[in-house]
Amino acid sequence: MTNMNTLLEQMTLEEKIFQLMQLTPNFLSEDDANLTGPLAWMGVTENMVNNAGSVLSAVGAKETMALQKKYMENSRLGIPLLFMADIIHGYRTIFPVTLAIGSTWDLELAEKSAAIAAKESAVTGIHVTFAPMVDLVRDPRWGRVMESTGEDPYLNSEYARAFVRGFQGEDLAGDLDRVAACVKHFAAYGAAEGGRDYNTVNMSERQLRESYLPAYKAALDEGCEMVMTAFNTVDGIPATGNKWLMRNLLRDEWGFDGMLISDWGAVGEMIPHGVAADGAEAAQKAIEAGVDMEMMTSHYANHLKELVEAGKVDVKLIDESVLRILKLKEKLGLFENPYRAASEEREKEVLLSGEHRAAAREVAAKSFVLLKNEQALPLRSGQKLALIGPFAESGDILGPWSIWGKQEEAVQLHAGLAARLGADIVAVAKGCEIESATEEQLREAVAAASEADVIVLALGESSEMSGEAGSRGDIRLPQAQLDLIGRLKPLGKPIVVVLFNGRPLDLHGVIEEADALLEVWFPGTEGGNAIADVLLGDVNPSGRLTMSFPYSVGQVPVYYNNYNTGRPLTPQNASERYVSKYLDMPNTPLLPFGYGLSYTTFSYSGISLSTDVLNAEDTLHVSVDVTNTGTAAGEEVVQLYVRDMAGEVVRPLKELKGFRKLLLQPGETKTVTFAVTEEQLRYYHADLQLKSDAGEFQVFVGANSRDAESKPFRLVK
Repeated sequence: MTNMNTLLEQMTLEEKIFQLMQLTPNFLSEDDANLTGPLAWMGVTENMVNNAGSVLSAVGAKETMALQKKYMENSRLGIPLLFMADIIHGYRTIFPVTLAIGSTWDLELAEKSAAIAAKESAVTGIHVTFAPMVDLVRDPRWGRVMESTGEDPYLNSEYARAFVRGFQGEDLAGDLDRVAACVKHFAAYGAAEGGRDYNTVNMSERQLRESYLPAYKAALDEGCEMVMTAFNTVDGIPATGNKWLMRNLLRDEWGFDGMLISDWGAVGEMIPHGVAADGAEAAQKAIEAGVDMEMMTSHYANHLKELVEAGKVDVKLIDESVLRILKLKEKLGLFENPYRAASEEREKEVLLSGEHRAAAREVAAKSFVLLKNEQALPLRSGQKLALIGPFAESGDILGPWSIWGKQEEAVQLHAGLAARLGADIVAVAKGCEIESATEEQLREAVAAASEADVIVLALGESSEMSGEAGSRGDIRLPQAQLDLIGRLKPLGKPIVVVLFNGRPLDLHGVIEEADALLEVWFPGTEGGNAIADVLLGDVNPSGRLTMSFPYSVGQVPVYYNNYNTGRPLTPQNASERYVSKYLDMPNTPLLPFGYGLSYTTFSYSGISLSTDVLNAEDTLHVSVDVTNTGTAAGEEVVQLYVRDMAGEVVRPLKELKGFRKLLLQPGETKTVTFAVTEEQLRYYHADLQLKSDAGEFQVFVGANSRDAESKPFRLVK
């Protein structure tokens, strides 16, 4: 077995530096156009290409194996390539977008989705996925909220662990169906000002530690192999060149010694950020901050050698980075088998297998959130449906970051319903495009709806309207779709809206007009089948929101775990002017964190505490009886929140501390018990020490962050 330190000693300075470079596959192709195209544009030489450490986003086993073979033939020391890609919510079998997976409140399903994504990508030759993305998100204008699991640090942390377990398994070295995970975007990318992608982030270190860092730390505690830098600034310094963030916090305080990679072009972006005068200074700042690999710019390759020779960069920094890269390649077994799990034969068996499709269908159905239902759902036998809207027969249901998914392989909504009901039961009319409509389309929609018993209205965003660079200042549905609702409403038929989107929306013009509203996000490959399962009542919706839906974009950021003010708005002072409120809208979101309906109903009773005094050594047990008071079996997400009534620093009005998802038959009651310890009550004080305060607390148990019953207890120390 090759010793990595010995191998490092054999490498020339140039070979070391080139290992720190990641390129796309076209750089390694034999196309002579590269000599005047990408190679020339980035200042990349053939020698750099022959020694680059990693390739980004190769397509399929055939290509990855061919690229690896060619690379190894040119590698003087037999160092293999690392293949990395963005496998965010599935490779070929596409699961719902991550925000939707979060809405399942099911960590086992999240882990399962990641394991399937890992298996499908590993068999194509990919070694590393740029996931999980665990950025805390509180601004739905930011298109990348669809990659996150929401607005809560505790819940995001639990999902971060689940995704890492799914991608990496228990034995990354021995399990060839797994891939290394890379947590991103470090740090606080989800707090971009104005919800505008790539924008500035500015917050106190205390807020950073309390709200934004926990999920990254959880992923690393679970063994995540890599970290990706963020595009944004942290305390005025771009993350990719932020020595405090990457050296002091990530490396020294947290003890992370894995591989750190920049996001696409982020090293070079320090120049327009205004902290580097040129490529040489950008390279110096990044390597000093501890960035091991530069993605898709060549400042390391073009400048590190001269910086070392000029005495501006210590070669030990380069050696550290190269050694981390080599050790990851060793852990993945690439020195013994450069192709690892890549196999054209297994690729045919694994990609989009029946087992994987079934899992995608299950996750999708459990991710849907029923936002409104006035006895319109589930649909009843014999009802004739008019399926109307731009998503009635659309394959654009995979969502952003489904690079290797194929729309033609996705089950459209009409196909899913027709397979169950027969085509003659479901009349189809498009009604409008995503952002436009003709009078003819509107007339066809009205005609189809006139002959139906129920209108199923498939509305939403196109996938291009969210995701990276998908920031929107107006998060209502496009006017053409609101106009379509306006034309159909006077018919007096029940309207069931099925909503496809990657972010929380301002639902005015939709929710008040609909008799039922089912949030299905971008549901993935099996979307049409999963939606049919829920609409027809075969699956009882159990999804719950992990990101608040605003009453209006003017409230943003709006989130459940906010602080009180010195002049808080209360029911008693609502008519007063000089309190913290809007004059033209409520303070609270339209739909709160944790919210979601079911085809049955649940009641909570008998909330009890094992003691009303908690000390540092003991555990407080919180119990509640939950009863299914309806006529259908259903799953309820029981949520536990805590409030510190008076801390050294102001504390949130509620903080999620636990949850249980339980299945109840009609009339069945189960007792749910949560454990609360002193450790769970700690927070970052003014001196940035993590500790708790003695005093009064409230514990809340309920169906969401708004509708919960409380009991008091005291912490003594």
